[in-house]
Amino acid sequence: MPRLQNILHGFGIPFSALMSVIFGLMIVSFPLGVYAIFNSDIGDDIDYTFPLEKFDVFIAGVNLQIPLEYQIGDLFIVSWSVFVILFAISFLGPKKNFMKIIGNILSNEKFSFSDNYMLISIKWFSILVLISAVITLVQESFGIVTQPPDTANDLILFLQISLAPLTEEIGFRLVLIGIPLFLIYSHKSSIKFFIKSLWHPYSNLHVYDNKKAIALIVIVGVFFGVAHVISGEPWTTGKILQASVGGIILGWVYFRYGLAAAIILHWATNYFIYSYLFLISEINGISVQNASSHSMIGTFEVILILSGIISAAMLFLNYKNSLNSKIVSE
Repeated sequence: MPRLQNILHGFGIPFSALMSVIFGLMIVSFPLGVYAIFNSDIGDDIDYTFPLEKFDVFIAGVNLQIPLEYQIGDLFIVSWSVFVILFAISFLGPKKNFMKIIGNILSNEKFSFSDNYMLISIKWFSILVLISAVITLVQESFGIVTQPPDTANDLILFLQISLAPLTEEIGFRLVLIGIPLFLIYSHKSSIKFFIKSLWHPYSNLHVYDNKKAIALIVIVGVFFGVAHVISGEPWTTGKILQASVGGIILGWVYFRYGLAAAIILHWATNYFIYSYLFLISEINGISVQNASSHSMIGTFEVILILSGIISAAMLFLNYKNSLNSKIVSE
């Protein structure tokens, strides 16, 4: 039966090209976000020095408001710095750096997706965009429109979007998936092992049966979707299915590949996309919602959907191959 490398042979060049383009766009988004916060006029009458007196945290479906005085710019830099660190970790490992993996794909050499967090995050990000696009088309055909919550100020909105990958991954994946997985599959009880298990559940826990883990991931994923319309400033109900699918994918990536990959995947759906939306909004003097219809964003969507189609096809063929191999061995 063909190995993953044989399956990749026909997809190698377009897949690696798309992965590289998306990776490059992600790198550019880092300075774009800094520009949006510190140099743009998206905040209208407020800027990065604007003081806030409470810190909103969306943890495990509960919107907590922690009394804390801070400026928008200070909190943004903290989250931005964490993302830079996790981005570097994802690029470099855990076994091979991103460019090395791309080289292996192009030369049809042996490799594994689990060798690099960045490749995993981009692959699943493109699949998530593809699925979200399909869900949106189907729901809109039935008159179901997905609308984000109203936000008084775009600068505060971008800050909230930037923080969400950290607070939500800690609240939903680490707390609601990581801790239960540790209780189910742990074979040690030390603090060090507990932290390692939360960082990368699959590689540290004795997962003898995926069924319990998958059931937990699906339940938390659906709860994640529902939480978007019942907590804090809610989305419209059209967001439930889209967010639930996203929550399931994020849960799987966290379980199988670790917290860094899950946070970067979530970062891509939030900060990465919106950094370009706010740039277009600023340059053209239009709303963020109208910026989503700009031709530049349309080009991004085409790139991501093409990448998603190839990634989904590779997953399907690899899964089919593994089933055939199991049948032969039996």
